[in-house]
Amino acid sequence: MSHHPEHAAEHTPEAIRHRLSSGVSQGHLKDSVYGAIDGAVTTFAVVSSVAGAGLPSGIVIIMGLANLLADGFSMASGNFLGTRAENQAADKAKREEELEIENHPEGEREEVRQIFARKGFEGETLDKVVEVITADKSRWVKIMLQEEHGIGPDRPRALRAAIATFIAFILIGAIPLVAYLIELIRPGLIENPFAVACGLTAISFAIIGSLKARVVDQSQIKGILETLAVGALASGLAYGIGYLLRPFAEGL
Repeated sequence: MSHHPEHAAEHTPEAIRHRLSSGVSQGHLKDSVYGAIDGAVTTFAVVSSVAGAGLPSGIVIIMGLANLLADGFSMASGNFLGTRAENQAADKAKREEELEIENHPEGEREEVRQIFARKGFEGETLDKVVEVITADKSRWVKIMLQEEHGIGPDRPRALRAAIATFIAFILIGAIPLVAYLIELIRPGLIENPFAVACGLTAISFAIIGSLKARVVDQSQIKGILETLAVGALASGLAYGIGYLLRPFAEGL
């Protein structure tokens, strides 16, 4: 059986103590990945629909930028409000547990006993566990929140989550528009902006899929193909709708 040196280093007493004292990581990778995927999908969907309708490149830029800013802000706002609501619900649960411990200590102590009895503790060991936990109100509340409500001690920060979502959305969502912006500045430099936009967007999807796969320990190929499939489906539907509406666009 092989042992990886880096794994051994992570399990020294000092490393474990540092990791536990640091709490749960408050990184916002999930917010960034979702924002990046949504930004690329929605912006490229706009580009595809306009291209399918045969409208001028200027319309692509106008609609793409409008969508980029409006949808990016909307997604970030939704993430902010959702995360904030979760934190407020956690705060409410904490207040309720504190009141229950103050007003019904014996009932709450019995809950602790049954929780840990289900985990396999019994006899004097169970009595000692209940005694230690209920001797400190702060620790008691944390245990009840974790075991009864599934609420951990660390909470995501709503504003940081929203900012991470917005930045990822804007950065990745702008990629499908790059070719059209270059064409606007240097007309004739890019013969087929839509084809270039397709290539650049596919690359961005591949990068996002690879990043997601690496973090969740998924197959790189599977992660890339999943993300590409989502983008291809969304853009294909958008292009098809734009193509079907082309007669109406030509009449404008």
